[in-house]
Amino acid sequence: MARVLFVCLHNAGRSQISEALFERAAVGRHEARSAGTEPSERVHPEVVEAMRELGVELATRAPRELSQADAEWADVVVTMGCGDKCPYIAGKRYLDWDLADPKDRPIEEVRATRDQIERRVVELIGELDD
Repeated sequence: MARVLFVCLHNAGRSQISEALFERAAVGRHEARSAGTEPSERVHPEVVEAMRELGVELATRAPRELSQADAEWADVVVTMGCGDKCPYIAGKRYLDWDLADPKDRPIEEVRATRDQIERRVVELIGELDD
């Protein structure tokens, strides 16, 4: 079982989508967490809407601050737009996903980001299953 940490700036968009889609696709084979370097008060409403379309509820999730313990827990750290504020711990596998921030974007753009994340999550799980 692999542990994957998804990190973005506010933990209100990309990393929340990634964690939720990873959990759904991994079906308990692997674990996921998400966090942000500067967490928002809530998940972005446009992200909640786009994820509801897939039957995934994010309105009740609360963005949380990245901790050193999170980074140490993870086998794989996926960063998304947090730049120099993202954690680095030697010996961990790092992936950087260059994804548009969905905050305040039209729903069509949020869907495109969500779908791009879903493809990457499925690919990552395939690698972890090997």
